[in-house]
Amino acid sequence: MEPHQSGLPEAKATTASLGRLSPVQLRDYWVDERAFTRWLVGDENLELLSEALGMQLQVEGTHVRVGSYEADVLAKDSDAEQRVVVENQLGKTDHDHLGKALVYSAGLGAKTVVWLATTITDEHRQTLQWLNEATGESLRFFGLEIELWRIGDSPPAPKFNVVCSPNEWVSVVRTAGPTSVVKALQLEFWRAFQEYLHTSGSKFRGRTPRPEHWYDFAIGRSGFNLSLTVNTQKKRLGCELYISHDGAKLAYSFLREQQQQIEEAIGATLHWMELPGRNACRIVEYRDGDIHMRERWADLFQWLRGRLEAFDSVFGERVHGLVLEPWK
Repeated sequence: MEPHQSGLPEAKATTASLGRLSPVQLRDYWVDERAFTRWLVGDENLELLSEALGMQLQVEGTHVRVGSYEADVLAKDSDAEQRVVVENQLGKTDHDHLGKALVYSAGLGAKTVVWLATTITDEHRQTLQWLNEATGESLRFFGLEIELWRIGDSPPAPKFNVVCSPNEWVSVVRTAGPTSVVKALQLEFWRAFQEYLHTSGSKFRGRTPRPEHWYDFAIGRSGFNLSLTVNTQKKRLGCELYISHDGAKLAYSFLREQQQQIEEAIGATLHWMELPGRNACRIVEYRDGDIHMRERWADLFQWLRGRLEAFDSVFGERVHGLVLEPWK
């Protein structure tokens, strides 16, 4: 009898062994919450947290005094230009830390509370969800669990799991008037673009889309990010390097000195915007585009991905090489 021909390639035997993931106790790596806070505010670690939250976080301070208490981390979400309080807990969540997080938010004028813990209990997850529903768009509450894993003798690798977050779609629907239509369209557009990045093989993953006119991507240095924008009124798209940093003007001046080389490498004339009176600057390329025309989305997605990759290639090393003492 002839062997059955399935049309599938024959599986190849392999002797290669695979590693096994094993959990690491948090307190085996961080002796206390202060040690965890010091680790968290490192650039690479803060970027991991930013990706999990879908934000661009910049640290404003650690152990910030609020009355007789100290907030673990005070940060700014550069997407929304709003303050964020991060409350750390190496253990199960408890009422004490929840109360402190609310005190810090009120005392520091933070619109977002991020509660990091080993375990978010069911009752506290429900409480955070209730707070999100009760406060609508005015405040945002996130609950995240932190894990450490290693393979064999490898260094521990952190993993943030989002247990509770605001329902952005509900927030959009609740917004009254014509603004809700625009916000819903922005959210739909960025969700479709994120899927495009995934299916087209781009190295960019994209954070969780939000109903905003911008969509940010990290460039690997705090205070700098790449941002894609849509303007429904001007029917225009943009790709930019956005600098929000105490040394933003100095960074901008160094890059401006290389304007000719940068524009030749990118292949476009850019808009150099110093933004007087603000600790921010932007360098932008625009094109016409109306996201109301869904039949054009494929073309718009292709342009956005192409410009994102070009900006990353041209600005990446330049941004990393900037010497901005006394600013980092």
